Amino acid sequence: MTLEFAPVATVAGKEFWDRIRSLWVLAIAVLFTVFALAIAYFGGAQQGAVGFRSIEFTIASLVSLVIYLIPLIALLLGFDAIVGERERGSLDLLLSMPITRLELLLGKFLGLAAALAFSTVAGFGLVAMVLAGRLNLGGLSAYAGFMASSILLGVSFLSIAVLISVLASDRTRASGLSIAVWFFFVLMFDLLLLGALVVSGGRVGGAVFPYLLLLNPTDVFRVLNVHALEEVGSLYGLATVFPPELAHQGLLYGVMLAWCVLPLMLAAWRFRR
Repeated sequence: MTLEFAPVATVAGKEFWDRIRSLWVLAIAVLFTVFALAIAYFGGAQQGAVGFRSIEFTIASLVSLVIYLIPLIALLLGFDAIVGERERGSLDLLLSMPITRLELLLGKFLGLAAALAFSTVAGFGLVAMVLAGRLNLGGLSAYAGFMASSILLGVSFLSIAVLISVLASDRTRASGLSIAVWFFFVLMFDLLLLGALVVSGGRVGGAVFPYLLLLNPTDVFRVLNVHALEEVGSLYGLATVFPPELAHQGLLYGVMLAWCVLPLMLAAWRFRR
């Protein structure tokens, strides 16, 4: 099956500009900017310190914020990408046009991913501009890596959301599955692993614990950022849990890219059937 770029670009552009016109992108960008600035300047208030402390402290605090917010935003953004068209009765009309199912799915995914990436860069990028005078080249590089990994985290959950949208029979089930996926990956996954380790006294899962973390994109994102800076890594204590060979930046980015691509490939296979 040949893949034509023109229909993919048309669908992607429509999805992107629909989000721009609905002010969704602006709202998310403002949300990221406000939270990031608050964390950068008031994150140490509980310790009696107010003001910018260090880029390491800021990234460590923002990582926790991003893990909760971006997966939820991505899932809510993409859960009705296909099932919503089906319920509105517009899916058959779209497929009657000179566009394949793969082109339609890919166009929707790319448009939504562009909107999510734009809002992330706009929100966190404004903070980088505010803090630029306080950062050296290494700090700016670390912050840029944080923004790039945040985009990959969002796109990975968007890919999962598109898969849910293809599999679900209606929007209600799709929304319920999306919330369940967020709850599992963000809240339950680590608790289950730690519970198994504690109950078994380290006999169950201890050796494979770092590898199991790769099965959760939020954990990959966390490790990717906390290992980027030594001070942040020691703050989280992951240096003793995650072996250096798995903490390689290239490997972790590869795993994040796999989380972006594999659910989408499965969605495309199921949608064609």
